[in-house]
Amino acid sequence: MHAPTSSPTNPIHVAVGVIVDAEQRVLVSRRHAHSHQGKLWEFPGGKLEAGESIQAGLEREFREELGLQLHRYFPVKKILYQYPEKTVLLDVWQIAEYSGTAVGLEGQAVQWRSIAALDQADFPPADVPIIRLLNLPREIAITPPLGNESQLPGLIAAYVAQRVQVIQFRQHQLDPASYRQWFELANDICTGHGVKLIFNYDPKIYATLAKQAAFHASSVRLMELNARPVAEDLLFSASCHNQHELLHAERLNADFALLSPVKPTDKYPPGHCLDWAGFEELAGQVSLPVYALGGMRRSDIDTACQHGARGIAGIRCFLPG
Repeated sequence: MHAPTSSPTNPIHVAVGVIVDAEQRVLVSRRHAHSHQGKLWEFPGGKLEAGESIQAGLEREFREELGLQLHRYFPVKKILYQYPEKTVLLDVWQIAEYSGTAVGLEGQAVQWRSIAALDQADFPPADVPIIRLLNLPREIAITPPLGNESQLPGLIAAYVAQRVQVIQFRQHQLDPASYRQWFELANDICTGHGVKLIFNYDPKIYATLAKQAAFHASSVRLMELNARPVAEDLLFSASCHNQHELLHAERLNADFALLSPVKPTDKYPPGHCLDWAGFEELAGQVSLPVYALGGMRRSDIDTACQHGARGIAGIRCFLPG
């Protein structure tokens, strides 16, 4: 009997699980020499059996291959990749809770490898987007409204002191020319500190920037988009408040979404928030990294991750004092 064929319209469906420990190390295993893409490292998982759900397949693969029992996990990305000889659909899930100790029960090597040390050349090409996902930060700072551009160096220095890696530049009080001027100044400062700055303003102004940059769409701008507005090598994020907006962000292949409001704020009083249960329900409906926004504190990161978040985003929680 011949092995089943695959194509872009009928790919081999593969369940993949990503486990990250407290030291920011990710669990990887080595493919057997005789396997497709043999001797390369991969994120654990395997092909779904006929009629098997993605959740059942994920649990089975981790149990049979690694001796781990999965308890809580959330979808974060779907990757369709076409090799010369076959097409695969990687259904990638974030493992939030499990029990057991990882052992290569099928004779495969198993390692906990630092995310910062992951080398794309060590992995099959289909796995490379997962490395990019893993390098997304746990925290995203959003700038408060500023009175003048002389405040930018001090604000960015305060973020750098907190080891913030990504800043969303939100200054909606500015006219277009001023926003572009401030953004380009802030971007130069951030580049000097190794920090990524995300543009959050009119796409028409984005097109006039001197340098390419990451792009964030408000929920209103998100729903006006029909295609991903930036190249694949630039970050694209979006603000979402409901399932409809999250699904649209997923269709546009956003790198991540900010979902709010999770906790009460001045704008959203108690009773008008998602709370953690509501956040988990919505985030679990899309294969997209989602950040919790609204009333966040830096101490909420672990709680957010347990409810399916990639991390947290906020304004006040990163401000000095």
